[in-house]
Amino acid sequence: MLDIRRIPALTDNYLWLVREPASGLVAVVDPAEAAPVEAALATLGWTLTHILNTHHHKDHTGGNLALKAKWNATVVGPAADAERIPGIDVEVGDGETYILGEESAEVFDVPGHTRGHIAYWFPDSDALFCGDTLFALGCGRLFEGTPAQMWASLGKFDAMPDETLVFCAHEYTQSNARFALTVDGGNVALIARARAVDDARAKGQATVPSTLGEERATNPFLRADDPELARNVGLDARDPVAVFAEIRQRKDHFK
Repeated sequence: MLDIRRIPALTDNYLWLVREPASGLVAVVDPAEAAPVEAALATLGWTLTHILNTHHHKDHTGGNLALKAKWNATVVGPAADAERIPGIDVEVGDGETYILGEESAEVFDVPGHTRGHIAYWFPDSDALFCGDTLFALGCGRLFEGTPAQMWASLGKFDAMPDETLVFCAHEYTQSNARFALTVDGGNVALIARARAVDDARAKGQATVPSTLGEERATNPFLRADDPELARNVGLDARDPVAVFAEIRQRKDHFK
């Protein structure tokens, strides 16, 4: 299985350093900046070979060129947005497979946050690298897409098992939990998770990765087709896109 290490960066980003043990290949997912990646590589004694980007935002690609220049790393990113990925070498898209040593990543086009966002799922390691599409207890803001696009994108994760680890790119969980309680306050699992998140953050602990099972039970953006949540926002679960859009709009204005 992949050896995955979390690297904090900027104010609330997480970069993911991924080593495939059979080949020794090492990838970094969404390097916001080069310095923390270099520090982690030095500590671990690893050699960077790949950069995997989910989308073009600078807090996901800011370290691309410096890391590529030093390590001659191969930059992999979304074919749908290749012109905005610094240093891209390999373009991948929906339904394709990217091979990293003896591990294979299934690639999904998941537009919504940006028009060319992708996710990488390594099923043999139960690892989903979803960038800013899915967060712990949240989802990405719709900068370039529509609610229908994002709801469809999140639906692409439906076939993945509950034990899949969600390696999202930000530590937003505590604020996401506070918002989730405003639209799904009767959800016992959510109430318990929000308490656990508060406890973890009070101790300075990370709340990522989570599991897809946890997200399905507690993340309102995955539950827009749930009748109780729909009633909570005054809508009908038979139109989950409308429910999702309402939840997303409320989150956009949540303080």
